[in-house]
Amino acid sequence: MLGLTLSIAAINADVSAQKLPSGPQVLTFFSDADDTEQPYGLYLPENFDENKKYPLVIMLHGAGSNHRLALRRVFGKSNAEGENDVEATRYFPKWDNVDYIVASPYARGTAGYQGIPEQDVYDVLADVKKRFKIDENRTYLTGLSMGGGGTLWIGLTRPDIWAAIAPVCPAPPTGTFDLAPNATNFPVHFFHGDADPVVPVAGTQKWVSTLQDLGVEVSYKEFVDVKHDSWVNAYDSEYIFDWFKDFTRNPYPNQIRFVTKQYEYDKAFWVQFNRFAYGKLAEIDAKFTKENALDIKTQNLEKFTLNLKGHPKFKPGASLALKIDGTNLNAKTDSVVTLFRASAGGKWAVEGASIMSIYTGKKKGAEGPIYAAFSSRHVYVYGTADNPSPEELKKRVDIATQAASWSQFRGEFLGRIVFFPRVLADKEVRPSDIESSNLILFGTKETNALIAKHADMLPAHLKKGDTTHGLFYVLPMEGHYVAVSSGLPWWTGMKDEGFPFVSVMHRKLPDFKDIIFFKDSSENLLIDDYFTQDWKLDDDTRRKLSASGAVDITP
Repeated sequence: MLGLTLSIAAINADVSAQKLPSGPQVLTFFSDADDTEQPYGLYLPENFDENKKYPLVIMLHGAGSNHRLALRRVFGKSNAEGENDVEATRYFPKWDNVDYIVASPYARGTAGYQGIPEQDVYDVLADVKKRFKIDENRTYLTGLSMGGGGTLWIGLTRPDIWAAIAPVCPAPPTGTFDLAPNATNFPVHFFHGDADPVVPVAGTQKWVSTLQDLGVEVSYKEFVDVKHDSWVNAYDSEYIFDWFKDFTRNPYPNQIRFVTKQYEYDKAFWVQFNRFAYGKLAEIDAKFTKENALDIKTQNLEKFTLNLKGHPKFKPGASLALKIDGTNLNAKTDSVVTLFRASAGGKWAVEGASIMSIYTGKKKGAEGPIYAAFSSRHVYVYGTADNPSPEELKKRVDIATQAASWSQFRGEFLGRIVFFPRVLADKEVRPSDIESSNLILFGTKETNALIAKHADMLPAHLKKGDTTHGLFYVLPMEGHYVAVSSGLPWWTGMKDEGFPFVSVMHRKLPDFKDIIFFKDSSENLLIDDYFTQDWKLDDDTRRKLSASGAVDITP
């Protein structure tokens, strides 16, 4: 009898369990980047069925905006007459139902869509997939202004996720345009106002022309006499959902064009890059010419893997005919085959049990550049190893705190970036911090105990007492990154230029290579270079550092 009672209670509990309502709302996910709960907007369709797979739209907001406004905007609900953004943020108006799930990341506020905010977008995507059944082949991406630029960056760096993308008056980050060939396997719809004074329409026109030349399926709507609010027209009457519904991702395209400069973005569909000439744009154009036959052309690529499992034009166990940059090869595989060449311009070979290419240099998670240390969980560490005076200690704390102050107030429009990394003294860093975080170390081997601990492994050291130079570099260590800032901090003398999505001291971080060196001002870089593939100083950088008289090179 007791067992029956418990069973009935369990059934009743399941029936009455709390469920999310249909319509707009706000959820959160836990961010490992700074141990905070981060919000995102969510729309569930009417009569939501938890057993049904739904298409998903990810919507990226613009500068000065947020997740709640973005959720309104994508449904065509701009501010009411005379209403400002603060007032519009406080409520969700009624809108017509669409049979989509829609998620709008907050992504830290106005911070662009690289680094931590970029990871937030993927964390939102993962959280939505964990909570609901999502159709993997009908996942779409759109955004406006800063979010339009984020749509291009996120869409083109990981092109095998999206069925279609729709950037509205996009302001993309530096380097995005190089990735245009990655749009080969999804359609793109641009929108822009021809009178936009903030993000000039010429940029979007160039994108459209280039993508058309590449054979991408591209649509473009240019609104006459519309300024920097083309999203009002673009999303009017829920148009974007009608456009998205015609497109489904093909997870096994017959042809892949993919380019990248970073191991962080190393994969598209059934192609993965394993090694390439770092700092250069690595490219592949791979296509099936018939069953088990591929024609492949590459540039700056040294090793790559094909994973053909499930592809309708691949027959497992049968011979695979490969023509790579004019070289004919044959391989027999159940699904995965890796190709490599021992030197640039050398002949391609199939990697197997008797032919192994050993490589210990730059790779995913250990490639740099400097910004990589800031793109995931990290801690700012000032030095106390030399027992500084109270006045000197305050200076060191202030520099580290300034570097960590992503959340400083930038005025009513831009507001704050909601990111709160920790600032610690070298003696306060715990083993768990070293195991879980990148370290941003300030000082020299004389002043910072963590720099001193790894002094022999670090490539160069600013000389004790130097007050006119800045040395800043990144190095992979123990599964994470260490970034060392010695002397003048990297933002010394920086000009307030470019899109103000982040503060001046953080704005140029994505543009730095692996190591910078300057005198008096970081506007006058003496060195901005990559380390070699095996994380060594190249001859030119070594010569310049030695000639400065301000740096000791580690033997």
